[in-house]
Amino acid sequence: MAAARGWPRALASVAAALPGAAPGAAPDTAALYVHWPYCRKRCSYCSFNTYVVPAVDEAAVRACLVREAQTLLRLSQVHSVTSVFFGGGTPSLASPGTVAAVLEAVARAARLPAGAEVTLEANPSSASASRLAGFRAAGVNRLSIGVQSLDDAELRMLGREHTAAEARKAVEAARGLFPGRTSIDLLFGLPGQSGDAWAQRLEAALRLCDDHISLYQLTLERGTALAAQVRDGALPAPPQDLLADMYHTARNVLEATGFRHYEVSNFARKGALSTHNLSYWRAEQYIGVGPGAHGRFVLRGEGGCHREARVQTLEPVAWMREVQSQGHGTRSRAVLSPLEQLEELLTLGLRTDEGVTHERWGHFSPQLSLQAVFGEPGEARALQQQGWLVLDSGGLRCSWAGLAVLDSLLPDLLCQLQRALGTAQGHPGGGASLGGGARAPGSHNG
Repeated sequence: MAAARGWPRALASVAAALPGAAPGAAPDTAALYVHWPYCRKRCSYCSFNTYVVPAVDEAAVRACLVREAQTLLRLSQVHSVTSVFFGGGTPSLASPGTVAAVLEAVARAARLPAGAEVTLEANPSSASASRLAGFRAAGVNRLSIGVQSLDDAELRMLGREHTAAEARKAVEAARGLFPGRTSIDLLFGLPGQSGDAWAQRLEAALRLCDDHISLYQLTLERGTALAAQVRDGALPAPPQDLLADMYHTARNVLEATGFRHYEVSNFARKGALSTHNLSYWRAEQYIGVGPGAHGRFVLRGEGGCHREARVQTLEPVAWMREVQSQGHGTRSRAVLSPLEQLEELLTLGLRTDEGVTHERWGHFSPQLSLQAVFGEPGEARALQQQGWLVLDSGGLRCSWAGLAVLDSLLPDLLCQLQRALGTAQGHPGGGASLGGGARAPGSHNG
């Protein structure tokens, strides 16, 4: 997952001069994301950085993942890794030995506390009980399984490799090996899917699932096979009001069965929240390893004191060449201004039911409080009066209704933040104008 960075550079000078503006999260801890880019087949809706190749030189990929992890941990001087997430692609196609090698390298380069969350994304077609047991022995202690649907016709439309029966078998095996720590992904809003059909899929998922579910509205991305079918009229696009009804149905059903709706797309019960993903939503440091991985961290090993946004080279062969020659395959890096960090904190934090706490905001903006920015007359107060937002002693967060329409609230909030920063610098007009609200993306298994 990568946080959106849509803030115009013209505003950076406003924040750079803000008294007390400081870089983000504590620089001695970070989460670690590891990207396995390969799949056996590209799904019809997938626009992720994934590759289908005749054969994978896993030994070479493993060596590069290990080396890049070691290099970036050294550059960041992170002392403790709070969580590790193997995403993709289809990381369950990697051998348990590759996962073990990366975790051993992390433990040598930095502290990996006992019991730290280590998640692996898995597809049902590569999640046999014996394979999952191998991943558990390698150090994985949480699974995220890309079920996507429990209907065979929908799975064929999505281009998935597995059947509904195979998905059930994989989840049951995972729950036996990782009790209380198995998550499933489901998609809704598929072309031609009715509200009744979605309710049936949800009920089937509840009979199968463990204590964590991620629900994602299907996005028809340009360039994908499924988007082309909808564009050409071969499949119907779901109406917006039906999509909203499906989302509300899911929230009502899941909360009635004990799930906490703790993030826009994520539900957990019995405290089974994703520690790793919370690191993103709380704007904490994270290091991205592997082709196309994103990161947000301070390069203390190079004398840095400001957080950088980093993206690794996308194409696996080119990425491996760079790692072999220089220790890492970082394609782009940019220092994030204090203002850009506040944008990410706001857009990501408001995705959660806890929102942005006063303490977390103060870490990024010690001189300009949440109350000073959003408690004054303006867009945020109007949104509070309309029931979309709450600002109280806990911080700033969306109401239950506001969480469902967050993207429509963010532009006004970002404008108010810009204006508040401009006023703090003696520019009541707020300086440069916004080109539109940033959107913080979700993620799901490919």
